Amino acid sequence: MTGSTYIEFDQARTKSMNLIRNNENPVAGLLFITGIHTGLRISDLLSLTFGDLRKDSIIIKEQKTGKTRDIEIHDSIKTAMSYFPDEEYPHSFKAFRSQKNCVMSSRHVNRLIKKYFKGNRISSHSLRKTFGRRVYDMNGKCEEALNYLSEIFNHRDISTTRRYLGIRQEEIKNIYLNL
Repeated sequence: MTGSTYIEFDQARTKSMNLIRNNENPVAGLLFITGIHTGLRISDLLSLTFGDLRKDSIIIKEQKTGKTRDIEIHDSIKTAMSYFPDEEYPHSFKAFRSQKNCVMSSRHVNRLIKKYFKGNRISSHSLRKTFGRRVYDMNGKCEEALNYLSEIFNHRDISTTRRYLGIRQEEIKNIYLNL
């Protein structure tokens, strides 16, 4: 199997909040929390402002597909945002800036993810896949969850979503293990 894989959700959430609370790398922590709770591609994540993250929901036009998504802001993102006061982080500021005060690149995000989460095949795309696996797991690993994710991810069909999340490969592996 090629491509990136997901990060275990609770591990990602805990590590992200620790990065924020301990002031080790609060912006990276906010990026990770936002990624695993929205399922956005990295290009769309990097376009978000502090104002977007302070709302109850955001409407975003996806850069890759041009399609519009309405996303509810999860309480975990709101909690993380409480560490970013309005006075220091105005609404119009891009939320994910590097220490050089410019919007992070996807390469920089990949380096951060590899720094904070261990694994052979993790990248910025792992945040999106972590979201997908969480939705799938929290909904009893059912076909209905795959239908929702297929729609959210703008996949052609649920078989694409299965492959994307690595579910198909796991099922095939289990066939061999359960003989």
